[in-house]
Amino acid sequence: MTVEEFKGTLGQSLPPVGISPLLQALWLDAKGDWQGSHAIVQDMESKEAAWLHAYLHRKEGDEFNAGYWYNRTGKKFSKASLEEEWEEILKANLTK
Repeated sequence: MTVEEFKGTLGQSLPPVGISPLLQALWLDAKGDWQGSHAIVQDMESKEAAWLHAYLHRKEGDEFNAGYWYNRTGKKFSKASLEEEWEEILKANLTK
């Protein structure tokens, strides 16, 4: 699936069948369901999930918690716009 194809699914009422939980969380966030997205990633242990977790806390304005999760990824606190970081996370996980 490409970035454009993924974004094209955002007009649907449900995420595409067969995508990973992390992509489901990104999809939910893009649809405005922060809580649903967070519920998925909060119990995941991967660095990719920690990155999305960091992004979600940055989005909610909780910089302290976001910093904790960025630290778990080994990444610096993002200075990108939320939209740019969301797309970076998407691109990194579409290839997996």
